[in-house]
Amino acid sequence: MRKPALSHLSPAGEADMVDVSAKAATQRVAVAEGRIVMRAETLRLALSGDAKKGDVFGAARIAGIMAAKKTHELIPLCHPLLLTKVSVHFEADAALPGILVRARAKTLGQTGVEMEALTAVSIACLTLYDMLKAVDRAMRIEAVRLTEKTGGKSGAWTSDAGAPKDPPPA
Repeated sequence: MRKPALSHLSPAGEADMVDVSAKAATQRVAVAEGRIVMRAETLRLALSGDAKKGDVFGAARIAGIMAAKKTHELIPLCHPLLLTKVSVHFEADAALPGILVRARAKTLGQTGVEMEALTAVSIACLTLYDMLKAVDRAMRIEAVRLTEKTGGKSGAWTSDAGAPKDPPPA
């Protein structure tokens, strides 16, 4: 069985930043999501706005946006991108109980913004954890994944097109 080629490895197997200079600049969008599972009381506290550290959603939104802008500083072979838009949204889910976090990143450029969207979700979830850990250290961050991307030579992709579905909540 032939191994698929990895774009970030040189022929000698060394880490290598992909050369995107010959690629056309196109509008590129990526959406990622993840969730943080917590006790029902913790979710109620977050939603009430009475957490000891303040506005948990405001802090997590800003942290996610800032993280997307710094993705190239955190992940060694990512290109620095001129992001034209990053948004982070939260949806309470009493059935988990927890919070679904979605991020959307957009650019006009030669490479995709998947890592920026994934980084935004990850850091937003970590910030929610930090803001609420005083009352619930057992929170779990899970199911961080890309859900869609558009732009570039490979075109549009959505998780509905064959990606594994989220496992049921534990």
